[in-house]
Amino acid sequence: MATAHSGTLVQRHRGASAAAASSQTTDNDTVTTEEETYDDDKEAKLTLLEEILLLGLKDQEGYTSFWNDCISSGLRGCIMVELSLRKRVELEKTGQRRKSVLSRKVICKSNSPVGDTLMDEALKHLKETQPTDTVGNWIELFCGETWNPYNLRYQLHNVRERLAKNLVEKGVLTTSKQNFWLFDMTTHPLVDQTIKQRVVKKVQDSLLSRWQNDPHRMDRRQLALIFLAHASDVLENAFAPLSDEDYEVATRRVRELLDLDPEVEALKPNAHEMTWAVASAFTK
Repeated sequence: MATAHSGTLVQRHRGASAAAASSQTTDNDTVTTEEETYDDDKEAKLTLLEEILLLGLKDQEGYTSFWNDCISSGLRGCIMVELSLRKRVELEKTGQRRKSVLSRKVICKSNSPVGDTLMDEALKHLKETQPTDTVGNWIELFCGETWNPYNLRYQLHNVRERLAKNLVEKGVLTTSKQNFWLFDMTTHPLVDQTIKQRVVKKVQDSLLSRWQNDPHRMDRRQLALIFLAHASDVLENAFAPLSDEDYEVATRRVRELLDLDPEVEALKPNAHEMTWAVASAFTK
């Protein structure tokens, strides 16, 4: 199985100062389609992987926290959801004998390239591997977590660096060097604050002004982004600008999503099975 996230939310200290502007918490019955959400990014269309990296990136320093040991597996989970949203992969059909989402194999629906080298590399592995494997096992294989040396060929290398270079090409980040006493490290500081703020606001709005009481009425990308940001331990970064009141509402609603049973939710109409399978892999 994928490395399990603790599932706990970091609670803000009550003494923290509130941000100047806070989000409203009124319900919104409008459901945005996946295409509408993706096309909202006029300046730079970001994948789930790039959004997660931006949420975890230190703006000026240009790297993610050294103490975050969850983001690597979280980014591999992003690949599975992104490929599914782009209709390249899906979970195998259950037939009359019902299986849990964690035990169902990942099936390649289309081998048409996505146009992203990282996702196309993962898609190639998924297509060429027979018999295929489950979501949780694929996340581990992409991370290189295996006792079998033969399976190390599935490991996706330098994922964060490759994503950062994509964001450099899109004008969101730049490339720099930083000295860490014994060695120099390539870093990617943020240059387009607007793009990152849009990602942050997307997370905040999903849990506040555009909150849907039913997760199946939420935009699929935004629901996946919340689960994956939590699994990658970067969700708290999106909550930092919130007032204390909005922070408590947002964290409570995240907890409501995390407390749902993925097995039950995956069976409901309009459910995106891959999102619930990945969520289950990180919370089980």
